[in-house]
Amino acid sequence: MIPIAYPTPGFSMRQTDGKDWLFDPIRKKWVVITPEEWVRQNFIQYLIQTLQYPAACIAVEKGLQLGEMQKRLDIMVYKQHQPWMLIECKEPSIPLSEKTMQQVLAYQASIPCTYIILTNGNHTLGFEIKQQGMVQPIDTLPAFQ
Repeated sequence: MIPIAYPTPGFSMRQTDGKDWLFDPIRKKWVVITPEEWVRQNFIQYLIQTLQYPAACIAVEKGLQLGEMQKRLDIMVYKQHQPWMLIECKEPSIPLSEKTMQQVLAYQASIPCTYIILTNGNHTLGFEIKQQGMVQPIDTLPAFQ
């Protein structure tokens, strides 16, 4: 398990039509706050504020073709213009399970990257993909630099 101490995010928020909205600085648009979106936005702020990952290297809800199905990655971090870290976010009530791991490994097979991260906001698991597809658990998120 990777310990995450989320920073105070300072989100821009508003309420419209009885729904709470949050401004996503990466997508540069207002999004409805769902439990999963709350996890995603807080994790992004952790990457940017705490770990100093450049916001310009982060993509949110990037489209992905998996066979016949169109999927979306929650967060992708690029390094030197290449996919480097794939992050799958779940709402806090969803446990991180083998099913979640299989989902992110399927994404990683389509878009190879060095790190895969699973988080539900309360718990975070991380893995480094070594040569020949060996998956090794990590206990801290890697520095960007």
